[in-house]
Amino acid sequence: MTELLAIIAPLLLIDILNPVLLAALIYAAGSSRPIANSGSLLLGHTLAYLVVGLLISIGLEALGERLANPEPVDFLFEFLLGVACLYGAFASRGGSVSEERNPEGELTPFKCLAFGVIINIISAPFALPYAAVISQIVDADLSVSSAVAVLSAYNFTYALPFAAVPLSVFLVGDRAQPVLQRVNALMARVADMLMPKVLLLLGLWLLVDAGYYGMTGQVII
Repeated sequence: MTELLAIIAPLLLIDILNPVLLAALIYAAGSSRPIANSGSLLLGHTLAYLVVGLLISIGLEALGERLANPEPVDFLFEFLLGVACLYGAFASRGGSVSEERNPEGELTPFKCLAFGVIINIISAPFALPYAAVISQIVDADLSVSSAVAVLSAYNFTYALPFAAVPLSVFLVGDRAQPVLQRVNALMARVADMLMPKVLLLLGLWLLVDAGYYGMTGQVII
């Protein structure tokens, strides 16, 4: 478990580098119902992330000993994910990875909840670290209950930094907007600069991990 957490922790930091979600939260925080709308958007995004992970875990549970005894097909998935990361690294070199995408029309909590789910689709490059987390959990020697616990803790921890948006609006109201806008601009610049490099390193690691299993039949962690 310690080795798994050592791999998941940096992936979490990479995953949090999501200016698309942050920009959408700040946009919702500037609406007529800032706390309800931004909170609903974050809830929708978090639930979607968690449900995807849990569905995968439930599917693995149906395969009995799969979690405790990973099979070659699991590492084939990891290899393909590594290739996807390398493709994402080269595709995002133009500096447009942080392009903002916001819903149109008047915002409501329900609309923001749904848009939080959609964020998982329109910010696909940022989902690759999460997919890598799931891959590493599948490859580790974990029980199903432990895998679900790790995924749940991961998603809760992921949401914490973004919860600062509705919390700051709750505490200081409209005065939080200039600070949030500066933070968003900074994260967008950092994401445009780092994301191609991060995806490149992540892709290489996944290819090495899958290749090691293919050559030795053993897992690295």
